[in-house]
Amino acid sequence: MLNPLAHIASRWTPSPRTLQRAALAALVMSVVIVVTGGAVRLTGSGLGCDTWPKCTDDSLIVTQEQGFHGAIEFGNRMLTYVLSAAVGWAIITARSAKPWRHSLTKLGWVQFVIVMANAVLGGITVLTGLNPYSVAGHFLLATALITVTTVTWQRTREGDGAPRPRVPGPVRKLSWALLATTLVLIAAGTVVTGSGPHAGDSSEIRRMPFDWDTTAHTHAVAAWLVCALAVAMWLVLRVVDAPADTRARARDLLVVLLAQGAIGYVQYATQVPEALVAAHMLGSCLVWIAVVRVALSLRERPAEQAEVPSQGDPQLSAV
Repeated sequence: MLNPLAHIASRWTPSPRTLQRAALAALVMSVVIVVTGGAVRLTGSGLGCDTWPKCTDDSLIVTQEQGFHGAIEFGNRMLTYVLSAAVGWAIITARSAKPWRHSLTKLGWVQFVIVMANAVLGGITVLTGLNPYSVAGHFLLATALITVTTVTWQRTREGDGAPRPRVPGPVRKLSWALLATTLVLIAAGTVVTGSGPHAGDSSEIRRMPFDWDTTAHTHAVAAWLVCALAVAMWLVLRVVDAPADTRARARDLLVVLLAQGAIGYVQYATQVPEALVAAHMLGSCLVWIAVVRVALSLRERPAEQAEVPSQGDPQLSAV
């Protein structure tokens, strides 16, 4: 007996464009959920729903008494279902592709696991009164989701063959340094957030015990290091005559970094207004996506001609 995914796969074959759009939808929603989560914090609505998984002890949904803050927090919770639907669509299209893209299906399930884990961590964040370390973990898990959705989106436009390098080894090592440094930058950003204003609620919220100015300057140093590595990557790719699309990804990264740096310095000089903080959170997502895309563009995966299994194939009964 076929399971539901195998049953759908036996009756429907998505086009390559449908597969790509499904993967892109999951990526877009993974960014949207970060930005809306930031809106919850910036509007002081983090405890708009004061418990989890219900919104109140007596109501599963937001009540009129909770007002604006409750609506904002509950709305962000509901977007988790939209994100889950996008991830589910990506899993279904990957499973239904002919030939079956096993790797894409696995990536889709990894997305689902991260979404569920972050939903639980979000609940813990509420139950612990917006503990800043839990908030930081919530954002880092969201970054992990963006990583997987970006990789999945890229893989929909590639084959399933073994990866082949498109640039010399030292250039690939430089990309690993860029990835690692950007991760440090993002982690430092969560410390800036956890020790600074915009705790997420108007009540007294515990903050990380670090000097905010010091953490902000440390974050800025990491940002300059990422910029230096990005410029080095752009120059090196031109020297080694890398493929045009790879050079384009490095150019895109520089543009996003320039915009993100400008926003960061302006928000610091203007006492971190909410609108600029939100833009900076979006920029953080876009910077990470751009860095991952640069790394992925340094190799290619050729298509493998795999035989399409018949409906009677036992493999169709597996997920």
